[in-house]
Amino acid sequence: MSWLALALTPGVGPARFLKVFEAGEEGLERVGELLGAELERAYRRTLAAGEAERAKERAAASGVRPVGLWEADYPPTLRHLADPPPLVYLKGGWSGGRPAVAVVGSRKAQPWALDFSERLARTLAEAGVAVVSGLARGVDTAAHRGALAGGGPSLAVLGSGVDVVYPPENAELAARLTLMSELPLGRGPSAGSFPRRNRLIAALADAVVIVQAPEKSGALITAALAAELGREVLAVPGRPSDWASRGSNRLLADGAGVAQDPDDVLEALGMAAAAPGADRPKPDGAAGALWEALRRRGEALPDDLALDLNLGAAEVLGLLTRLELSGHVRALPGGRYEAVG
Repeated sequence: MSWLALALTPGVGPARFLKVFEAGEEGLERVGELLGAELERAYRRTLAAGEAERAKERAAASGVRPVGLWEADYPPTLRHLADPPPLVYLKGGWSGGRPAVAVVGSRKAQPWALDFSERLARTLAEAGVAVVSGLARGVDTAAHRGALAGGGPSLAVLGSGVDVVYPPENAELAARLTLMSELPLGRGPSAGSFPRRNRLIAALADAVVIVQAPEKSGALITAALAAELGREVLAVPGRPSDWASRGSNRLLADGAGVAQDPDDVLEALGMAAAAPGADRPKPDGAAGALWEALRRRGEALPDDLALDLNLGAAEVLGLLTRLELSGHVRALPGGRYEAVG
């Protein structure tokens, strides 16, 4: 008898597996009684064919670890789901022993949302928080990059097998992340797999931050699932006239927490942000000169700084973006900036 063989049996999904699993070890002897004769025959065929052993060998050859619901190191927060996956595939290390925040949003995020996602994830990582997302284009990609820049772990939950990276242009990024999926190796992405993977993202996080989402967005599915699980849900305010922010603005209207900066998210976790400038080296070169000019002014528009330093507007905006991502400056309403530290 084998739980892994049952998990690999065609037709045995999360609900049916859980029905047998809740019966304890004797459930494997009662598959026919619990699931019917047809599925019992399918289970016996899976056992006889040695599918469990072959699955282990394939996973090991790809550097992947299958972890079953019956094992002690199965991600504990996934057990909170009504339909926990019987088996998840992990590529990379993931202990789950630290606070985790999911940062998700639009695949077609605007530049401000990408910058915010990267800066938020970097600050969270520097504070010891793990960042979870889905490796999709847009906000997800920016969040993973920010977490890596902050030196923290980042988990990508895929809507494909962990050996089938989607989108393909994120292959290099994926190689630096921990990957998780409930789908078997070799399985490509499909439209139905992404909403299901969103429930895993919601369960794995202590809080979910929606950075930018239109009215119909997978990120809103994640937010709804997170709320059902009792997780903190926060959203980043967008312009009222911005169609790409209508979903996230609706979350705020419905009572989601406001995430205007990383401190809001850390506060929702019951954590304090590091003191501004703590253990952060001063910028040098042109970025350092701009930072010092901004410290003297208190706050300024990019055009003012360009005049102060005799630099082009595009160069100043590029330097401000770098300094914002490193935590040395903060954007203010009206297009102004102030120095941090």
